[in-house]
Amino acid sequence: MDLLEITKNNSKKKAAFWYKMLSMLSVVRGYNIFLIVLAQYLASIFIFSPEKSLKIVLFDVQLYLIVLATMCVVAAGYIINNFYDSETDRINRPEKSKLDALVNQKTKLKIYFLFNFLGVFFGLFVSFRAALFYAVYIFLIWFYSHKLKKYPLVSMFSAAVLALLPFFAVFVYYKNFSEVIFVHASFLFFLLLIRELVKDLEKIKGDVVQNYQTIPIKYGEYFTKMLLTLLVVLTLNPIYFLLNVYEVGGMRYYFYLSIACLVLFTAMLWRSSSKKQYLRLHVLLKLLLLAGVFSLSLIDYSVLISRILNF
Repeated sequence: MDLLEITKNNSKKKAAFWYKMLSMLSVVRGYNIFLIVLAQYLASIFIFSPEKSLKIVLFDVQLYLIVLATMCVVAAGYIINNFYDSETDRINRPEKSKLDALVNQKTKLKIYFLFNFLGVFFGLFVSFRAALFYAVYIFLIWFYSHKLKKYPLVSMFSAAVLALLPFFAVFVYYKNFSEVIFVHASFLFFLLLIRELVKDLEKIKGDVVQNYQTIPIKYGEYFTKMLLTLLVVLTLNPIYFLLNVYEVGGMRYYFYLSIACLVLFTAMLWRSSSKKQYLRLHVLLKLLLLAGVFSLSLIDYSVLISRILNF
């Protein structure tokens, strides 16, 4: 084999390696994990421990291990969810499904078990309770993907709860049990419920093939839109309390934006009937959640300025 052929083979191997890395990043939803990590740190800095300096929070080894454990367990959750939903994704997300398929199922399962082991391992360095929390979280994610996802209301609520649990780990670590945190959590919970229902509307075709009894399939699109409208109204309740009862600083502008987005969402919802239109609604909710993550830093301007000056 001459030098040119060796170079071509090496280039192909490198290209195949990076394609597989990109495939795994797609499977574990790298973008979502980044947002979870960012949200955990911002919540730690501006909500759970506003009295601590930025340096102390950022270099807190136990918090770092909690974040690492969360990354591993959530990534593993996406892998097992991808494993069970492979047939559905071929219909609902054909392009993404092709990219995900670059890594075979056997390899994905090996990485799944490795990530779960690392998640519990990192949790063990924090405390036995933390390790137990992540072990239970791993089981709940598997149980959701394997069983609960096939049942309408249970699937919706369990998915929202599982998405909220990573923040519960940080919440327990700081032992900050103030009322405002529960109100923030209820706002996020309702948004996650809305997102799950929109995802069900978006994925109707694939769910029918997999015999998933989601709310749109079992009760119809009209009922689902009525339920979504009710959830939007319920989401306005924690927003009201956060704006009028609790001090949220500059984050109040985010909640004003949330009201406008939810009104727009509801108007668009009742005009939507295709997958493409439901995807737009899903993107709107994602942007609202993304804005919510960054707006955590606006809760107290004085804390933000002092954190920067006293790093």
